[in-house]
Amino acid sequence: MTIPAERLDQIAHRFAELEARLASGTLEGEAFVAASRDYAELEPVVRVAEQVRTMRGELAELEALDDSDPDMQALAEEEAIRLRNALPEAERQLAVAMLPRDAADAKPAMLEIRAGTGGDEAALFAADLYRMYERYAAEQGWRVEPVSIAANDIGGYKEIVANVNGAGVFAKLKFESGVHRVQRVPVTESGGRIHTSAATVAVLPEAAEVDMTIEDKDLKIDIYRSSGAGGQHVNTTDSAVRITHLPTGIVVAMQDERSQHRNRDKAMQVLRTRLFDLRRSEVQGAEADARRAMVGSGDRSERIRTYNFPQGRVTDHRIGLTLHKLDEVLAGPGLTELVEALTAEDQAKRLAALGE
Repeated sequence: MTIPAERLDQIAHRFAELEARLASGTLEGEAFVAASRDYAELEPVVRVAEQVRTMRGELAELEALDDSDPDMQALAEEEAIRLRNALPEAERQLAVAMLPRDAADAKPAMLEIRAGTGGDEAALFAADLYRMYERYAAEQGWRVEPVSIAANDIGGYKEIVANVNGAGVFAKLKFESGVHRVQRVPVTESGGRIHTSAATVAVLPEAAEVDMTIEDKDLKIDIYRSSGAGGQHVNTTDSAVRITHLPTGIVVAMQDERSQHRNRDKAMQVLRTRLFDLRRSEVQGAEADARRAMVGSGDRSERIRTYNFPQGRVTDHRIGLTLHKLDEVLAGPGLTELVEALTAEDQAKRLAALGE
């Protein structure tokens, strides 16, 4: 995709305008924050645009050279060939940089993993997935903080919800939503037979209060006595909180903390994020371009990946990619290759949609 020179001029002009406004010292408060955000988003585009502009200019000069000096002409043609070969990739990088951004990409994320088909083995697999994301997050310099955990007796998770904070978290994790399937011999299997189990992953952009306002009149809040793991204290105080959002019917229950106040705060955080995700899904569902641009349908009931232990492989069914490095993927670093492949496929689809 070739970006017209006029569009490159517009980008450069807009960037210079933002730079001048920020340097003027006249911007304050929200105006300064908005200008700074626009500047930060435009800076990588300008960098690639300037590279494209320079390469185009150099190529035009080389092609216009007088051919009276054969030696000089040969050198010029050699450099022109190099530029002609390199320019399409630079143009593609510029087109990718100019793709409309998902406003949620820069946000932290709420990671929810739930055991599906397979009983205890599914819960153990859910724990494996959580550790994979923890390790991947550590590689990225992110911070993972559990919000709610429902464990079983053998170290698995029936459900775990966690916050993932850092730079570009949602942009990298958003394609992890869906059904993850595992094929292996469970530790609980005495006959050595391979079982298939599943866990569901949901990655939601975490919403701040400014993103999602919730009216008190829309909430039904129940306080009750905690149950389950946590010692004597949770069983003797009314600290558990259940919040129902009446307009949507979304229910969030929290009992991990000893403090009713802390449980209420955590439940509101989860509710706010789920409502924000619901609103985003409704907007995307109404836009055909957004649907076409997605890797997979985004449906969390869709099987997206299989982890096959006997063969040591991981297959992502959306892009047909198989990696024979299961241990490396589960250890965290190997997940990078999958994330990058999914991101590249998403970019390719969005570029193709622009050209339709």
